[in-house]
Amino acid sequence: MQQSSQSVKEITLQGLWGNNAALVQLLGLCPLLAVSNSALNALGLGLATILVLLGSNGMVSLCRHHLTPAIRLPVFVLIIATFTTCAELLLRAFAIELYQALGIFIPLIVTNCTILGRAESFASKNSLLPSLLDGLMTGLGFAAVLLVLGLLRELAGTGLIFANMDRLFPFAGSWTMEVFSNYTPFLLAILPPGAFFFMGCLIALKNILDKHFALPEAESETPETGSQRVRVTG
Repeated sequence: MQQSSQSVKEITLQGLWGNNAALVQLLGLCPLLAVSNSALNALGLGLATILVLLGSNGMVSLCRHHLTPAIRLPVFVLIIATFTTCAELLLRAFAIELYQALGIFIPLIVTNCTILGRAESFASKNSLLPSLLDGLMTGLGFAAVLLVLGLLRELAGTGLIFANMDRLFPFAGSWTMEVFSNYTPFLLAILPPGAFFFMGCLIALKNILDKHFALPEAESETPETGSQRVRVTG
């Protein structure tokens, strides 16, 4: 029981922070940088990615014993494409304006190396529940970076956050918050160069935090050395 608990904790920490797909592996950066100019777009793509990760990891785990090495990767891509199509159809049916805003980047989830990487390195070697947890935590870590990036760029570019959220959730029409009144928009933030700038800041912040929290551990592991009195006789 203790081993299972430790395994769940490790999967969770690795997916959300230690091996974060966006901040550490630097995978899926094309859609991440392209659509993160608002919290709405970022959250929409993040939820779609979570759905595809959950579905593909679960299906790969279930059929892992029935695949030969020759067809393993093509089947993985077919599974990912199937769940990507499901996410695309759901967005088209229930959030058509968001679907139009995201455009080609929803189908491009198929080519996201994070999803294929988790299917190959984890789901194909583990049972259903750990694979689902890995997919959920990896997706949440990716979506969290997307959302933070979208909030930062939207705030810097418009002075607002959570604008037009009713395009994703019909009940979220009043979520728009004006953080700065009489704000002069910083348009560079919502353009591609702004995406690279804020993404670099997030990666730098994670590296600083990792070094800060690793320093006390390193100091505690350093053996204590003290002076010793040596008696010399002649």
